[in-house]
Amino acid sequence: MKRLWSVFTDDMDHCYFTGSPYVERHHIFESRKGNKKKSEARGFIIPLRPELHPNGASFQRTPENAGIDKMLKQMAQRYYESHYGSRDEFIREFGRSYL
Repeated sequence: MKRLWSVFTDDMDHCYFTGSPYVERHHIFESRKGNKKKSEARGFIIPLRPELHPNGASFQRTPENAGIDKMLKQMAQRYYESHYGSRDEFIREFGRSYL
């Protein structure tokens, strides 16, 4: 099994938001070609309860849950810009700015 890691948490076995032990590991960027691998390389993975996982089959669209994907993308972009490179470099790598 592939060992996924996150820049946001050392605990990949509990939901980042709720602490639930029932999780799916969410690739923050995956819709564009190659972004899933880039998410893995940069540590842009986060454990989420299945009903909070924006790409999961059990995702429940509520007003609270609807903003999770955008918030995570913004967190990842801020992390990128403070640890890896500039906004222009982020846009070249992930296709657009989320900030």
